[in-house]
Amino acid sequence: MNQNKNVNRRIVLASRPDGKPVLNNFRLETGDIPQPDDGQLLLRTIYLSLDPYMRGRMNDAPSYSPPVELNAVMVGGTVSRVEASRHPDFSPGDWVLNQGGWQDYALANAGEVRKLQGDILQHPSWALGVLGMPGFTAYMGLMDIGQPRAGETLVVAAASGAVGAVVGQVAKLKGCRVVGVAGGEEKCRYVTQTLGFDVCIDHRAPDFAHRLAQACPGGIDIYFENVGGAVFDAVLPLLNTSARIPLCGLIANYNIKDLSAGLDRLPLLAGIILRKRIRMQGFIITQDYGHRHQEFIEAMEPWVAEGKVRMREDLVEELENAPRAFIGLLEGKNFGKLVIRVGGDTL
Repeated sequence: MNQNKNVNRRIVLASRPDGKPVLNNFRLETGDIPQPDDGQLLLRTIYLSLDPYMRGRMNDAPSYSPPVELNAVMVGGTVSRVEASRHPDFSPGDWVLNQGGWQDYALANAGEVRKLQGDILQHPSWALGVLGMPGFTAYMGLMDIGQPRAGETLVVAAASGAVGAVVGQVAKLKGCRVVGVAGGEEKCRYVTQTLGFDVCIDHRAPDFAHRLAQACPGGIDIYFENVGGAVFDAVLPLLNTSARIPLCGLIANYNIKDLSAGLDRLPLLAGIILRKRIRMQGFIITQDYGHRHQEFIEAMEPWVAEGKVRMREDLVEELENAPRAFIGLLEGKNFGKLVIRVGGDTL
């Protein structure tokens, strides 16, 4: 690790993207390590989560959360260790989950972090993945909106990723037939052979829509939407009456400059939703389900401990590599939950 304990490296938003993000949209800076006031903690980042939602925060546009200001640190969930504490409930060396962003050190009020204790300390980075926001998103979207029933067919795109992998595994536990969609033969093999999906289809195949139809001879009852684009186009005609579509993301659209170009397709979509009485519901996990986090933990922790739900991490070393890794994430280059290891895991 190149982390210098005497300075704070920060990656800030240098400019707003015009379409796809580029490396010049980010800037690495160094500065002094901040000092905590009463009630605060100085946190040293060990793991940084990179997630698709961050692309939206780079835009200066209305959304469910404010944009990152120019020259401000990029936002992001982190697993950190307490370097210095001015609160009685925390001591140096404690592991915490926080929103430290793309930097070595961050200050946080004690009430803004969650202390990590117990079995999670064997794999602290899992608090950013299967036992963190992506797993929480997958579980609540599937169970509350998807409402899976044994014998139904579920399709999920980005099936080897942080959300899609959990969606499919939980759906299998609930008795569904699960069809994954992923990019490339290696990811598809992992999805079927390791995660246990029934089928996985490469969305890069020229006859992808035909293969998806063959894999879903009885239609699709649940489509967990986190991609959009050509995958949704292929799913749409296969949806059964009363199908459910939890919608947590549209990564295929994040870099499109003018989304109004797709408005001519809305009447078609609305017509199918009406005729087939489809339930399509968007959700923001922190805003809609934050009060149900314990419900998720109580269900997911035993499954993970028993090996019934697995997760693959795509671990990238060094904070300086975060911009390039994030750009790759938006292009589907990651394989599993993308995490940056920022600092050493011991004090």
